[in-house]
Amino acid sequence: MSEKKIVEVKNLVKDYGVRGFQTRVLKGIDLTVFNNDFIAIMGPSGSGKTTLLNIISSIDKPTQGTITMDGMDLLKISNKELSQLRRDKIGFVFQDYNLLDTLTLQDNIALPLSLNGISGKKCKEKTEELSELFGLKEHLMKYPYQLSGGQKQRGAACRALITEPEIIFADEPTGALDSKAGKDLLECLTMVNEKKKTAILMVTHDAYCASYAKDVYLLNDGLMKCRLSKGNSRKEFYDSIIDMQASMGGEFL
Repeated sequence: MSEKKIVEVKNLVKDYGVRGFQTRVLKGIDLTVFNNDFIAIMGPSGSGKTTLLNIISSIDKPTQGTITMDGMDLLKISNKELSQLRRDKIGFVFQDYNLLDTLTLQDNIALPLSLNGISGKKCKEKTEELSELFGLKEHLMKYPYQLSGGQKQRGAACRALITEPEIIFADEPTGALDSKAGKDLLECLTMVNEKKKTAILMVTHDAYCASYAKDVYLLNDGLMKCRLSKGNSRKEFYDSIIDMQASMGGEFL
């Protein structure tokens, strides 16, 4: 399968504050994401990594620069077109699971399809397919309060993937999980990236989490400082990320 450009970001700048008292958080970011990419963005606390993710995913707007997704400039399309793009092309996985307590896991996962008017039969088929991939099939009729944190986060990931988006944006997806649950989620995301060629752009402070990505970008002082690419060994990649963190200093939170 040939590579497809999913997102292209050019000269992204973000300022906060009022004129004369502005802080420049992002200082001209360039980034391209292809369909088979799994990218982790790391950086010290306050480096702007969550701001960058929010802007690329259309949650926030930049002060200047361009963001192109699926051939469309996100800053120039209508609200209707943007809503459709979010619905069809983008999936979100956040640190908080955002599952609805009054719905079963099955209904939570199927919700995006239900809202789009997809038949109940099709919703059930796709939910069962994804839940099996993520090891959740036996938990589909449970409510969120009956699930562990890892199960809820994998459920949230299934919900993000149910519409077959081209890219998943993940903000500290393992932040609220223990090490076993975090490992399970990362292995599932890796499988989705490899099998379905779904692009993943993830923000994380954790070197272990980042070592599951194919490429790690270090963001510091509003600029992309360096990029590390995984070789054949995740352990060696992890060690390289740790060395990179040590060389930069600061708290990676």
